[in-house]
Amino acid sequence: MDTMLDREQAWNILCEFTKSEGLRKHALAVETCVTAYARKLGEDEPKWSLTALLHDFDWEIHPQSPDHPIKGEPILAERGVDAEIRRAILSHANHSGVPRVTPLEKTLYACDELAGFITAISYVKPHRSVFEVDVASVRKKMKDKAFARSVNRQEIVDGAAELGVPLGDHIDFCVKAMQANAEALGIMGSLQAPEAGS
Repeated sequence: MDTMLDREQAWNILCEFTKSEGLRKHALAVETCVTAYARKLGEDEPKWSLTALLHDFDWEIHPQSPDHPIKGEPILAERGVDAEIRRAILSHANHSGVPRVTPLEKTLYACDELAGFITAISYVKPHRSVFEVDVASVRKKMKDKAFARSVNRQEIVDGAAELGVPLGDHIDFCVKAMQANAEALGIMGSLQAPEAGS
């Protein structure tokens, strides 16, 4: 029986292999969305949190496909990361050949590209704030091929479909999750959170 790492241990693994602030923030953004889904679905929040935090931990050392996350998986195994978490991380890459079966696997895939995309949109808003992002602005930017080219639009669409959630609802859920954690994600911008009830 694997003992589960705690979040601090997972964060330390991420920071050991990931020096870029942007990639660390991406891990936090994906964690924010995935953990919000865990809460909504009554799933294991700590496990889902660790999976999302670690999903791209080896991106800097294995930037070439298909090395990420295939070559990263044995490193996680050595560090005592649970097999279920490692499998979910493998499954988030289409080229790994690991099919997405569990709710965790499907949720990680669905949130990965979208969280990155929402962050990118936040940065180009007048106040550089996620509070200026909504479903309509995400859909509009998805059509703009020149914007955030590295984000795979098809994976955003496929991810929502695999989750069985309408795309607009999935975008809305992730935007709201990220708004609730905007400060930690560095996307508060110069806007303050809207007052409750306004």
